[in-house]
Amino acid sequence: MRPEYVGFLLLLSPAWVAAQRVDPAARPIALSEAVQLAQQHSPTTVQARNALRTGESAVRQNLSQFLPTLNLSYSGNQAGGTQFVQGTPVPVSGLPWTYSRTINSTLSLFDGGQRWYNYKAAEASLDASVSTELTQRYAVALTVKQQYYAILAARESESAALAQLEQAQQNLLVAAAKMAAGVATRADSLQAAVGVGNAKLAILNAQNLVANANAVLTRLVASPVTVTAVETDTSEAAQISVDDDALARLVLDGPAVRQSAAALTAAKATHKAQATPYLPTIAANASYGQNPKGSQTFNFGGGPSSLSTRLGFSLNYTIFNNYTREQQLVAARVNEDNADAQYRDQKLFAQQSLTTQLNNFRTAVQKIELQLLTIQQAGEALRVVQQRYSLGTAALLEVLTAQTALDVARAALIQARLDARIAKAGVEALAGRDLP
Repeated sequence: MRPEYVGFLLLLSPAWVAAQRVDPAARPIALSEAVQLAQQHSPTTVQARNALRTGESAVRQNLSQFLPTLNLSYSGNQAGGTQFVQGTPVPVSGLPWTYSRTINSTLSLFDGGQRWYNYKAAEASLDASVSTELTQRYAVALTVKQQYYAILAARESESAALAQLEQAQQNLLVAAAKMAAGVATRADSLQAAVGVGNAKLAILNAQNLVANANAVLTRLVASPVTVTAVETDTSEAAQISVDDDALARLVLDGPAVRQSAAALTAAKATHKAQATPYLPTIAANASYGQNPKGSQTFNFGGGPSSLSTRLGFSLNYTIFNNYTREQQLVAARVNEDNADAQYRDQKLFAQQSLTTQLNNFRTAVQKIELQLLTIQQAGEALRVVQQRYSLGTAALLEVLTAQTALDVARAALIQARLDARIAKAGVEALAGRDLP
């Protein structure tokens, strides 16, 4: 086997990673760390976590509606001026400063179940927020993985371009030697030189892809310094060890579906709560008060006090409120219908997305196997045509054509690996968990 053919096969083995060049200014970061940092700093996940805080507060607030209210008041008032007595203004008599101290409590005894339904709606909304937060975390993880894998693919492309450059330089040397010997034309040397230029351009393009992907990854993880993917062996294909039925169950229990289900539960509870105004409400009110003795000067209620207590019950029923109840009930019913349709569609969309991602993954895996075989075939074809060119029985154009076929096969292998990794990350985002 010729040395250049060995170089072609480096792409297919773990050893080819050693040829990769990493930007020395970029800090290598593991994929798990990149995902964790992005989930911590992404605006969407921050907003989702804050929505959780708001939902927890709403649950506490609705639960507290079952407790009585408690109010404490303490007042001091001064009265003065004049008043008419039989048409004659006379000064106001009595002590000018009066005081009162009151504790008042109100408890709703019956409200048709409105507080209970509002509490259940708040709980369901909190469940939806939990699922939303998980959805956003895996959406961010998918974005990070796409950029991380793009860095690895760009490095593969750079290594392939380096191998392309090495072969192009060898072609240029052979063409130059044959032209010097008078067995080749100047056109061969020019074609070989163009091949060297194309290889250098491919290297530059790959390095630009690495730099651009590094910049995107740096923004996603909110790093003050440039970060990049850790050097690793990318020749191993992605795998999904979970069977299709288990994946379908995981996806139908994924965060997006759970979010829609919780939203439907909240809409149903809100619908029931909006029906309660058609029932009467019963409330109890109790108060305890003290009226300290007035004083000539302000002393905030010093001295003896008189007492007052009160316990009352009230029943209230709204007979007509300008169709406000009806409008609110219709709106709640419409929201429930919309939430039910969204939940049904979300389950179908999850199944559709799973089918698409699995098909993409399996197609990419098949492409990987095919491109591995294609690279071996293209490498062997290039070796044969190089020998023929050395013997003068083939033109340089045949060599360049064989080299192009090998380069195309390498690029297709790199893309297939990238597609497989991204498809698996898409399935993980649907399921809301990492897959083995």
